[in-house]
Amino acid sequence: MNYLAHLYLAQTNADSYYGNLLGDFGGKKLAKFLPTPIRLGLDNHYLVDKFTDSHAEIKQAKRLFSNKRKRFSGIALDVLFDHFLIKNWSKFSNKDFNDFKHNCYNMLQTNLPNMPSNMQQVISRITQDDWFKSYESPEGIGIALDNIAKRIRFNNEFSGCIDDINKHYDELNQVFLSLFPQLINHVSYHALEKNESLYVLKVLS
Repeated sequence: MNYLAHLYLAQTNADSYYGNLLGDFGGKKLAKFLPTPIRLGLDNHYLVDKFTDSHAEIKQAKRLFSNKRKRFSGIALDVLFDHFLIKNWSKFSNKDFNDFKHNCYNMLQTNLPNMPSNMQQVISRITQDDWFKSYESPEGIGIALDNIAKRIRFNNEFSGCIDDINKHYDELNQVFLSLFPQLINHVSYHALEKNESLYVLKVLS
């Protein structure tokens, strides 16, 4: 999953938001130094990614991408699912999306000085340039994916990935609508961030 989905699946506080995004920025190397609330958010990040990456519907969805972009399909689906979360927001939240978004931005800013430098740079761009606004449209997703493809250090043909997405847009939306409720239930069942006392006891034992 990508940034917005990880924030949705976090607890609504600054440390949880920080931890739930830290997994994309080398969080494992920092884990033993983190306060418990941030560490639990990091653990939740990995729980989400493990469930998603191993899910049969994700493996099937990757097959919808052209051969030259299959290697990029996991990244493409992560970003695309943020778009589908916005598109289907009312199915998953009673909160106004813009209110949720700006609350996330504000809370992430409070922990900005504590973040690794690579994370600081990305979070600053997300909040200042309002990345989630661009995720509202397929065109915005296409631009985001092309920008990611340009940053990959080996030669690739990943640009234009939005063509594959547009070709299978409705089918991919249905994959998201099937998968995301399962993911919500998975996170709720494990309740890593809500069982902080159990985590502390485990660490101390």
